[in-house]
Amino acid sequence: MTAVTLILRIDLDSAVPVYEQLANGIRMELVTKRLGQGDPLPTVRELALELGVHHNTVAEAYRLLAREGWLDLRRGRGAVVISRPSPAPSDEAAGQFARRLRELAAQALAQGVPKPTVTAELSAFSAELGKGDL
Repeated sequence: MTAVTLILRIDLDSAVPVYEQLANGIRMELVTKRLGQGDPLPTVRELALELGVHHNTVAEAYRLLAREGWLDLRRGRGAVVISRPSPAPSDEAAGQFARRLRELAAQALAQGVPKPTVTAELSAFSAELGKGDL
């Protein structure tokens, strides 16, 4: 089975740890259905070499996604995407999401991103999510 090619971007100057950036990027591929059940991910070492990061960084990102129920990790087989049931809706999770989204939008505006760009990006992502069955 050939591993899928991931197009991930990391920012070494970011305050967000690299393993979280990797997990966020892969999670994006999962929720938008660009990665699906049965898809193998690159090995930890392959992805680490490709991105120029330590293999433990990639391993931590994979472990985080496995704890969230996205990946099956097995020695010798690597990381494979598994079917993950949607979690039950939660008022607490919805509130946290709304707060984080507002914080992110405010941060973008404070860094000079124009309001129409923020709106366009939110709309584009909303349309992208609409294509998949979360």
